[in-house]
Amino acid sequence: MAKLYYRYGAMGSSKTANAIMVQYNYMERGQKALILKPRLDTRDGLRVVASRSGLKTDCLYVEELDTINPADYDCLIVDEAQFLTRAQVERLVAIVDEMDVPVICYGLRADFQGNLFEGSRWLLAWADTIEEIKTVCWCGRKATCNARISNGHVVKAGEQIMLGGNESYVALCRKHWAQGKLGNEGRER
Repeated sequence: MAKLYYRYGAMGSSKTANAIMVQYNYMERGQKALILKPRLDTRDGLRVVASRSGLKTDCLYVEELDTINPADYDCLIVDEAQFLTRAQVERLVAIVDEMDVPVICYGLRADFQGNLFEGSRWLLAWADTIEEIKTVCWCGRKATCNARISNGHVVKAGEQIMLGGNESYVALCRKHWAQGKLGNEGRER
């Protein structure tokens, strides 16, 4: 029986690298796994998913799901799943439940203000299995928050969606996110 998985983590927790490795593992066993991402994610180029560690693969857009037959694949993998709409998550649920194709989604849980993204909200509500991919704050604690940074400072206001990588976001523990503290001055713990 197929399941809908939601694997979430803060920025820099290797979500995309994990997604690419899962696809590789399927392919290594002679199975077909398709990676998808929302069309609005253009950071790595069109129809490309790339990790900070250098792993890279071609993909399709989630918006193209109606042009393919998901049953032709042994698994669907969705990167940047926080950007999904409720309707897109519902479509993934239907693929799992009606076509018996597993779907593994990777994404952020919350934005830079601590608010759930639409896709995250519905994946947290409907996923059969929810798993956290962990990373650490500069202080050594578990990082659970995504801080948006600008000119060396934590930013707490702005549009929910602003694409960016290490130049725009950093993972922090809840304490340092709330304090807006980016550095390890004094190695406070």
